[in-house]
Amino acid sequence: MAAKRSIRLALTGAALGGVTLACVAGCEGETHRTATDPTPTLALASQNDGNAADDGDSSSTATAEERTARPLGMAWIPGGEFEMGSDDVVSRLNERPAHRVRVPGFWMDARQVTNAQFAQFVEETGYVTVAERAPDWEELKAQLPPGTPKPPDELLVAGSMVFVGADGPVDLANMGNFWQWKPGASWRRPAGPDSDLKGKGDHPVVQVAWEDAVAYAEWAGKRLPTEAEWEFAARGGRDGARYPWGEEFRPAGAAMANTWDGDFPYRNTSDDGFAGLAPVGQFVPNGYGLYDMAGNAWDWCADEYRPDLHALFADEAVCGDPAALLAANRPPGATTAAVVERVVKGGSFLCHASY
Repeated sequence: MAAKRSIRLALTGAALGGVTLACVAGCEGETHRTATDPTPTLALASQNDGNAADDGDSSSTATAEERTARPLGMAWIPGGEFEMGSDDVVSRLNERPAHRVRVPGFWMDARQVTNAQFAQFVEETGYVTVAERAPDWEELKAQLPPGTPKPPDELLVAGSMVFVGADGPVDLANMGNFWQWKPGASWRRPAGPDSDLKGKGDHPVVQVAWEDAVAYAEWAGKRLPTEAEWEFAARGGRDGARYPWGEEFRPAGAAMANTWDGDFPYRNTSDDGFAGLAPVGQFVPNGYGLYDMAGNAWDWCADEYRPDLHALFADEAVCGDPAALLAANRPPGATTAAVVERVVKGGSFLCHASY
């Protein structure tokens, strides 16, 4: 059987995000709603077929020859059983309770998708991202409370959310204090119309929506990883560890990820060497050879977001991939909401203990 392959698309810097895979604040697997989260990049996974065994035995999902013939830029994730979620005192409700999950082996991009790679995709296909399209009021109206008045036409223009920081301490519960909607912001101009990608071809592509990530993945012959696959891969073989590299955030004082240093959102001391996004692969990889599984830019996953996902499988001794189980058991004819939220994982350069 052909082994599954996963691609890493991240989401950082704006509106519907970008594409990549990573995990900051701990491998416990912080889960966020992606329809509104402003900081993901792009990371991919792919599979040649959907027939891989689910017993966690790496030999059942790829031959020795296939694992030796490493796909360019990808790392083999052997599959197995692990504790998904977290019961840590700092974990969120949507991460609890932790439960045992089994995933088969698969290939995953070792690094997040870069601006240069995404540019090649756009050049060859002519693809236009969500942030580059003017909003359609009829589509937008279906996502808003009934009776919401139509905004002026001059506001219905292509754009995205951009992190702008603040001049001093602000109420962190109000994202409007440090994020702004900027017409013209997109993957080409991630900080707004006056920005560009000059000298940033090796940075993770951001300002990409989930459907943009899926389009890129299909073009690349891969797919987005499920949340369970992503979390298993992020742990790098360290089941139960707080971070992809172990228990300490900065072992012996060494920066292991690109996060916010100082006081958020107004003073970044750049102790990790970067004040904003960093080129991909600047920090030590995890046990599976994956870079930036924490910090820098959020990673898109294939799954629909469900705040009760962990609770649904709490009574299972060991379950297969939750996303696949939910899809397989969806009632015939069932419809989804007007806005389908997707999972992002890992964190970004904006992650800070206070936020």
